[in-house]
Amino acid sequence: MLPELPNYWGALEWRPFAITAVVVLGVLLLWSWTRTHVAGWVRIVGGLAKLLAIGLLAVILVEPMRSETKPRPGANGFVILADSSQSLTIHDPDQPTTRAEQLKSNLDNETDWQTDLAADFKLRRYEVAHRLRSVSDFSEIAFDGTESALSSALQSVAGRDSTRPTAGILLFTDGNATDLSETFQTTDMPPVYPVLQGDNESPRDISITRVTAAQTNFETAPVTIAAEIVSSGYAGKSITAQLLDERGRTLQEQLVRNVKDDHAFALRFQIKPSRRGVLFYTVRVFEKGEAEQFDNPEDSEEATLVNNTRLAMVDRSGGPYRVLYVTGRPNWEFKFLRRALDDEPEIELLGLVRIANKEPKFTFRERDNGSNQLFRGFDQNEETAEQYDEPVLVRLGIEDPEELRDGFPKVADDLFGYHALILDDLEADFFTQDQKSLIQQFVRQRGGGFLMLGGQESFVKGKYARTPIGELLPVYADRGVNESPEENYKLVLTREGWLEPWVRMRSTETEERKRLGSMPPFRTVNRVAAIKPGASVLSHVESASGAIHPALVVQPFGQGRSAAMLVGDLWRWQLTRKTEADTDLQKAWRQMMRWLVAEVPQRIEVSTRRKTNAPSQPIELRIKAFDERYRPLDNATVNVKVQTPNEETIDLAAEPMAALAGEYQLSFVSRQPGAYRATVQVKASDSSDVGQRETGWISEPAAQEFQTLKPNRAWLEQVARETGGEVVSADNLDDFVRDLPTRNIPLTETRIDPVWHNWPVFLCALGLLVTEWGLRRWKGLP
Repeated sequence: MLPELPNYWGALEWRPFAITAVVVLGVLLLWSWTRTHVAGWVRIVGGLAKLLAIGLLAVILVEPMRSETKPRPGANGFVILADSSQSLTIHDPDQPTTRAEQLKSNLDNETDWQTDLAADFKLRRYEVAHRLRSVSDFSEIAFDGTESALSSALQSVAGRDSTRPTAGILLFTDGNATDLSETFQTTDMPPVYPVLQGDNESPRDISITRVTAAQTNFETAPVTIAAEIVSSGYAGKSITAQLLDERGRTLQEQLVRNVKDDHAFALRFQIKPSRRGVLFYTVRVFEKGEAEQFDNPEDSEEATLVNNTRLAMVDRSGGPYRVLYVTGRPNWEFKFLRRALDDEPEIELLGLVRIANKEPKFTFRERDNGSNQLFRGFDQNEETAEQYDEPVLVRLGIEDPEELRDGFPKVADDLFGYHALILDDLEADFFTQDQKSLIQQFVRQRGGGFLMLGGQESFVKGKYARTPIGELLPVYADRGVNESPEENYKLVLTREGWLEPWVRMRSTETEERKRLGSMPPFRTVNRVAAIKPGASVLSHVESASGAIHPALVVQPFGQGRSAAMLVGDLWRWQLTRKTEADTDLQKAWRQMMRWLVAEVPQRIEVSTRRKTNAPSQPIELRIKAFDERYRPLDNATVNVKVQTPNEETIDLAAEPMAALAGEYQLSFVSRQPGAYRATVQVKASDSSDVGQRETGWISEPAAQEFQTLKPNRAWLEQVARETGGEVVSADNLDDFVRDLPTRNIPLTETRIDPVWHNWPVFLCALGLLVTEWGLRRWKGLP
């Protein structure tokens, strides 16, 4: 191979002599060959060969040299990073070997490209699966990792070598990282040169890419488990999806016909859990009629069965929820509300009904005693008998005989034990000033739900203006609309109401409009002048004359929420129903109660999260603890019992968070795949029991690893582009290494090599002279 052209001359002072020599010798050579009597081509070839030899020797007199900038040997590092995860065990279509076998062949230490690379760079070799690991060579690479933490590995390599010059990172992978996140940064990262493993054509496979569980806080309310599925190589086939419980029993099954390759489709299962607590369900997909493949995976035609199964968690440990209904007189609304909640075991409805108001003292002073005659004949003594200057209250739905014995709660410890409060047909003067403030604290501080119904002593007529209760209402109760009463109001949903599922009764807009059109008219509406800023009108009523008045108004208030139902005769909805099967009012009451208590906190709140999507990241448990008045509970003892997938129990203690009062945290590394349960038990500083709460999470590293089998070329090209590298073909590694010194290398040195020291130059000159001499001898010339 001829040397590269010179770019430096060491003896330019010899240039005139060299040019003179070439000219003189060239003239003599021309004269010599023109005098010979041989064929023309012989004179041309012979003369040209000798002239080129003379020119080459003349150039050597000027000392041509080659000046090059090359990596300083051993001064620069170069990283070879190999993905050792299980996804590389996939067999691509029409390939005789797996991706792993191809990668291992490329990483053999005896390959020429590694030898050449080691000549100029100090090599550092790493494997990456769930973590980064330094290795001396890749002879023992196993490809058994359940994760591909590629982004964190690249950042870790860049961080480790930040103080040492690194020329680049050669990354062997299929690009399917399990830890991709928005925080991935390529800043200050050396050039990355991905070597893509795998074909762009996806192998035959069915994969569950995502599973979500949409739930409410009610045991009997349906839970929706949605699964997103992608298939490759099954176009036109039918795929079966099953939902299994924790015992492996099939709860539901769906069949999807005529699927399309590489097109995601969604399935939804709706279930009603039969018990409380943290529950786990399994979604499983397979080609129709191939359920037996899970018992014999080696007989499956799919690339892998690991991604055919995913877990879903449903947390049903929030209830039961207690709702206190307080009314100024027995009414139809309470009757129908109780009937609606008979089928809701997660909601306990307690009633405090006033059946007689207190009387002025002068009306009973002359009587034989001060007790109310309504209670005569009952075995009550003077101290416990209801007095004439006290209202007569009836408690309904209580289990503890002492509960609400003294009427409406007077202290926070009693009221804060409820999750929601409903007031109906009750004037503000029923409550003392302290009780009014307590109700406001119940919503603002405790986070409870509050609902005022449209009885005749509610809102404006109840004189709630300028009271703590009036402040939390979503409407102004200082004055009403001075109009003559109208009748036959039709209920209409507003735009905000259409967006709230708990306000609607039907699954489609057409059916809902039809239902609204067939509803009976209402005749009683509490009219208010305006709603408050931040409140939302979810429905209004419209009279025959076109007058519109708010019907259902809601707003957030402090930690809780408040609502105003301004229609005073919802009971007409039930009385005018056409069939026994018409239970829309009961459904409306249940949905309203669910919304009212859905976000009410318990004394112990637990949340779980990972900082990133990487399965190897620890689960972080955050526990919020409150005292009886729902103030942050400091100095508590928080114990956590974690049950692993193999039924092992681990006892741990959560530590308080320095910056947040009443909050505690715990990190747990899920080393086994499967479902985890955790029971959190909290004790106050005086060792009194606050309570316990159950939670859980899922660890499925293999399912995420095999979520997609098609190489992620787009991500690798992006990383290469942002770091100044490029995607390298495995077949071109030798050319890449040969060309690498011409790239941007941190530490380089300048080398000057004389061209005339190269044997090809002298061989070329000698060959030209021998050629000219041979022609002369052949033709008999001197």
